[in-house]
Amino acid sequence: MELTNAGRAEVLTQALPYIQKYSGKIVVIKYGGNAMINDELKSAVMHDIALLSLIGVKVVLVHGGGPEISSMLSRVGKESVFCDGLRVTDKETAEIVQMVLAGKTNKDLVNLLGRTGGKAIGLCGIDGQMITAKVLNSKLGYVGEITNIDTKPIIDLLERGYIPVISTVGCDNEGNVYNINADTAAAYIAGQLKAESFISMTDISGLMRDKDDPTSLIKKINVSEAALLIKTGVIAGGMIPKVECCIEAIRQGVQKVFIIDGRIPHAILIETLTDEGIGTMFIG
Repeated sequence: MELTNAGRAEVLTQALPYIQKYSGKIVVIKYGGNAMINDELKSAVMHDIALLSLIGVKVVLVHGGGPEISSMLSRVGKESVFCDGLRVTDKETAEIVQMVLAGKTNKDLVNLLGRTGGKAIGLCGIDGQMITAKVLNSKLGYVGEITNIDTKPIIDLLERGYIPVISTVGCDNEGNVYNINADTAAAYIAGQLKAESFISMTDISGLMRDKDDPTSLIKKINVSEAALLIKTGVIAGGMIPKVECCIEAIRQGVQKVFIIDGRIPHAILIETLTDEGIGTMFIG
């Protein structure tokens, strides 16, 4: 149903308190999953980010690119191998990760944001040694554990009105390149920036008390209860690292953390600028 002019005005009026709340504040968005490979959803995400930036929100976009990395590895005849949900990364794979994430994926997002009215500049963790890392586990190869994040390049861009678009490739003082988990990097960046909120876009509706029951969505949870749900097995599998990142972001000083369904068009705006909200909100 098409909105009338009065309806449009009502929507804007309802959004005003949220615009006032977030204007001038930092919001870190972790972007990946289905919303990143579906062109229609990707366009909606970029429009959301551009809009938030234009109303004064300081948006930092941190992205992954697993499917594109797997595709490139396949094209060069290299198999994708995973262990505990992380990509096993030998030297050649690390080079391809750098090429895909810091190159094509990052610049495609910067280009798309520019076409939707956003002013974006792409960075990777190697730039200015923004993300330094060490080997997380020898059996994973060049998968990095973050040792330090220098937020100065990010802050410099935000202060000049740009949207930093960050690919999660790290480095060390010996020149090694590391593949960094995007959820982990985004949570650390949000924590170091003391962001107003951290939004993790996923391929599920949020945190469920029963993963097979969509009506069991947990709309709000504090970090101590979330940690307990991990211990008792309610949170399991691939959700564990995502939830642990949300907990870590809160502990590092982020005011609010959200897991939202990136498959829903304009999920970011629904979460930040409406009473309704979607997904799961973590609080301290």
